[in-house]
Amino acid sequence: MLFGKEHVKRYVETDGEEGHDWRGTTVAILTTTGRKSGEKRSTPLIYQPYGDAYLLVASQGGAPDHPLWYKNLSADPEVELQIKGDRFKARARTATPEERPDMWRTMTATWPDYDVYTTKTTREIPVVVIERV
Repeated sequence: MLFGKEHVKRYVETDGEEGHDWRGTTVAILTTTGRKSGEKRSTPLIYQPYGDAYLLVASQGGAPDHPLWYKNLSADPEVELQIKGDRFKARARTATPEERPDMWRTMTATWPDYDVYTTKTTREIPVVVIERV
């Protein structure tokens, strides 16, 4: 299955029966509001629960710039997250420098390539905290 629009479509249509479990990890659908277009944008992203919150990583495979979804939630932190059949409104924020080390370990435990991505870029790859509202 592709990791993109088709992934989002199948995930939403099947309440995550297709697409939640992906390559040995778990995927949620994050919906942000385009900072320029104002349109809703849905992106499949690896996630992990963390206490009452959920974590995402704005890695873009180690690209030199942040992914568009991260730029969008930085401009408007009101987002929606879907985990399987559970769709909910949430607020997104970047992990603080104090929180980040433990959160990073949580995410690299589920997707070790995040550590590899850090070697491909000079930017600090953000860990995003998603909290229900």
